[in-house]
Amino acid sequence: MFMSVVTHAPSVPVYAELAGARVLLTGLSPTAGVDLARGFADHKCRLVLQTRHDGPETDALMTLLAEAAAETQHFSTDLDDGDAAVRFAQGPAQSLGGLDIAINLIEVSPSDIAGRSSLDEIETLVSQKLSAATLMTRVIANRMRLTLTEGLVLNVVLMAPATNDAEQAFTGILRAALATVTRREAQTWADKAIRINAIGPRGAIDEAQGGACLTSGTDIAALALYLASRKGRQLTGHIFDAEGVAAAGC
Repeated sequence: MFMSVVTHAPSVPVYAELAGARVLLTGLSPTAGVDLARGFADHKCRLVLQTRHDGPETDALMTLLAEAAAETQHFSTDLDDGDAAVRFAQGPAQSLGGLDIAINLIEVSPSDIAGRSSLDEIETLVSQKLSAATLMTRVIANRMRLTLTEGLVLNVVLMAPATNDAEQAFTGILRAALATVTRREAQTWADKAIRINAIGPRGAIDEAQGGACLTSGTDIAALALYLASRKGRQLTGHIFDAEGVAAAGC
């Protein structure tokens, strides 16, 4: 249940400059993005929230966020289709007159990967999972450019650690594709002071090399807030490791 993770984490720093920031969070659900949403709500940001489904838990989550945030707007729509994602990014996502921060959550479940054993099938799934967020990144970054906004776009892939060869192969290809897209978009928008970063699943090579890894929803929320703050304004084109945060209320 998401109720266990919506309280403010005292370990998450507070960035006063984020008060009033216009924040888009797509892919939010009672089991994905709760810590992220609560972190920005606690900073008194103005939130545009997109969920795929309505229901009692989603309604309760929206109520809790509205109590903390400076403003909330909620849209329930499916963004799996690229055209739908572009329409949302051009319209409802801009309902606050523009955006300072956009975070796209991309969930991958074991059932998504099940039965896909060939390289072509895996690459097709990777493309399907990343296409909507990639298109929204471009539309939102262009709007930030037009409004002279020094903004941040953060794409976050949430999935459980791989448990078999197919999932491991998918993880490696997905991370490589996410890194390529992130770096390309970061280079495209760098001279406009628009930062593009990503959080992705840790691959086998990354695990062997060691290094820090995000392991909880609180970790992801803290990183997102840092990247959105003045302290994170020099960081773009980076992909950060996450592991074990799928369906954990992150």
